[in-house]
Amino acid sequence: MAKVILGVGSSHSPTLLMEPPAWLARAGQDDVHIHALHDFEGARVSYEELLAKASPAILKEIEMDVLWKRHEANQKAVAEIRTILGEAKPDVILVIGDDHKEVFQDDNMPALSVYWGETLPYKPQGMMKWKYDQDLRATDWYPQEEREYPVASKLARSLIESLMQRDFDVAHSRHYQPEQGMSHSFGYVYYKMIEGDPIPIVPVSINTYYPPNQITPARAYNLGGAIREIIESWPANLRVAVIATGGLSHFVVDEDFDRRFLDIMATGTLEDHASLPREKLQSGNSEFRCWSALAGAVQGMKMDLIDYVPCYRSPAGTGCAMAFAVWH
Repeated sequence: MAKVILGVGSSHSPTLLMEPPAWLARAGQDDVHIHALHDFEGARVSYEELLAKASPAILKEIEMDVLWKRHEANQKAVAEIRTILGEAKPDVILVIGDDHKEVFQDDNMPALSVYWGETLPYKPQGMMKWKYDQDLRATDWYPQEEREYPVASKLARSLIESLMQRDFDVAHSRHYQPEQGMSHSFGYVYYKMIEGDPIPIVPVSINTYYPPNQITPARAYNLGGAIREIIESWPANLRVAVIATGGLSHFVVDEDFDRRFLDIMATGTLEDHASLPREKLQSGNSEFRCWSALAGAVQGMKMDLIDYVPCYRSPAGTGCAMAFAVWH
């Protein structure tokens, strides 16, 4: 019988691909409303409103020596996850991620979708790209060659059928449009987590970002629980890792909320996830839902928090908080 032998939660921010001077350059976009900014109560605010309420102590958070220490902590945590995943030697990885209109658009935005084609395409030109001056080390998100990655297609189809039997309404895809490639959630796993030959994955996409059909945290948790049950019903003797990527708080760093959420991830119940204030789960914070799905899939397993790294980039407190954890 198949078994979930490892759970992994990781942020997937472009910040992980950049050095600190580029973080500060990216902060220059925050005051032109590139990203939706929400305050600590979840209200939509402008950069100017956020700056007016920000603590002067944040200035210390964006000093260059602090940024470099956090950059080093991020890279160390990613390397540790890569090592743990490599040592676990899973036969299959089920990845739970979200899409930023790389694949799904307003003409069709499913709350839940599973891809079950034989391979999953990576197309750099289809991914979101962040350009900076050459001296700030311009990077694409994620700078890989165009190629096809293996999908555990039969298992993905089995997952779809089994979720339907459990009253989850699942959209599905067997291929993308010619110009489309995988979402950044899955590109991150291939680029930063897997060493050596690609491991077949089962790609599960949930809509975290876009109203009105964002999956609720409770539904995400129950989805994760159903995924765990389905994996353990597979007849093959497979070692399966479940990975969720995204978050934590962004594009306004909220350390208190992040730490409370990590406590819930470690010991919380369905009721704890259901009680998360949805008004705070907007914009980048919406990706907490991917972690809630992971929590359902790793019930009864022990969480080890590798690191939590709040990466501020402006005096207004904008940035992205990184978290890295595993479950055994």
